[in-house]
Amino acid sequence: MQTHTRTILHCDLNNYFASVECLRLPQYKNIPMIVGGSVEDRHGIVLAKNEPAKKFGIRTGETIWQAKTKCPDLAVLDAHCEDYVRYSRQVRQIYSEYTDQVESMGIDECWLDVTASEGLFGSGAKIAEELRERVKRETGLTISVGVSFNKVFAKLGSDMKKPDAVTLIPYEHFREIVWPLPACEMLGVGMKTYKKIYYRGCRTIGDIANMRIELLHSWLGKTGDMLWAYANGLENSRVMWQTESEPIKSIGHGTTTRADLENETEVACVIRDLSEEIGQKLRLNHLKASGVAVQIRENDMTVREYQSKMRYSTQLAKEIAGEAVAVFRRKHLWHRPIRSVSVRAIYIRSENADEQMDMLYDYAAEKRLLELERTVDSIRDRFGGRSITSGSTLYMDGKLSAKRIGFGSTEFACRNG
Repeated sequence: MQTHTRTILHCDLNNYFASVECLRLPQYKNIPMIVGGSVEDRHGIVLAKNEPAKKFGIRTGETIWQAKTKCPDLAVLDAHCEDYVRYSRQVRQIYSEYTDQVESMGIDECWLDVTASEGLFGSGAKIAEELRERVKRETGLTISVGVSFNKVFAKLGSDMKKPDAVTLIPYEHFREIVWPLPACEMLGVGMKTYKKIYYRGCRTIGDIANMRIELLHSWLGKTGDMLWAYANGLENSRVMWQTESEPIKSIGHGTTTRADLENETEVACVIRDLSEEIGQKLRLNHLKASGVAVQIRENDMTVREYQSKMRYSTQLAKEIAGEAVAVFRRKHLWHRPIRSVSVRAIYIRSENADEQMDMLYDYAAEKRLLELERTVDSIRDRFGGRSITSGSTLYMDGKLSAKRIGFGSTEFACRNG
């Protein structure tokens, strides 16, 4: 199928977390307000902001104290993630009445392929307008919708006019609409990539499109090839069916500690706690991992990441933690105290995947440990996440948030894209 014969929508819920909070507390709709993380647990960043707060230049991801320097009277509300999930499901139910190709790009964004729906509901622009009106009427929330012939330009369109708008980028006119835009506005161009190409004179999407692909490849490798195709309207990936899900490529968890970590022993305790949760998720999804990645953020916000391949694939939290601690100790050079730690299990495969056996490996011991960890899983399922936990967390003396110990349902991770 030619890519320009498709009709793809990208629907983005505007200021999502903040908009949901304004439904609960309408008095905050017209005054500067943000949804923020817990300052006490040092998660004090801006998760979302409403339109009045945007006018002060407040940005998602900056610290709450930075936001308050821009707007001293800024209201800060706690996040209510269960509400965000509930409204997200309600909105997606509306989308599903128009197509069964609805692919999530986070809790607040979806791609829809409505090519086969146009005979029933009208053009892509008409469907987009109808969705915009229905979401507003039935939920009180607003969406911005991009309409185009591929996913990249549909996403770009939804970002061009906000809030509560529809933007069309047809195949016949995409060069006039898209090419003058800054390169950083295109999907796939993060700030690191943008800096690399900006200082080489490649500053707009049109510059990328008209650059020699060999030159982009020499700068960025395969990413350069991908961005050249995106800029020239050649992206052609399909929108997934609602019944599909992307293969899990990694399983990870992280935490910001209530006080800085000062030594390897403290970091190891946090890694073990995070690894218990990762092991449980691997077993729940019938997966195993043969690698780990550890990311740390120092107290000046410098981020460092270390990876390691494991000799055997595993579902054991003990093995994941052991390898994660080992790679941290091998590679990390202490410059300053550590503010947060994340661990990911990588090189994921099915628990039933074939694997070369090793005559020297103690498979009987692995089986016993797996039964032990599954027993802990069942105790937590029955009595709650805090019913049983590792004794090493007691060493932390309040540095590890109480919400993390046992990691039960009290810690609910959600992101506002």
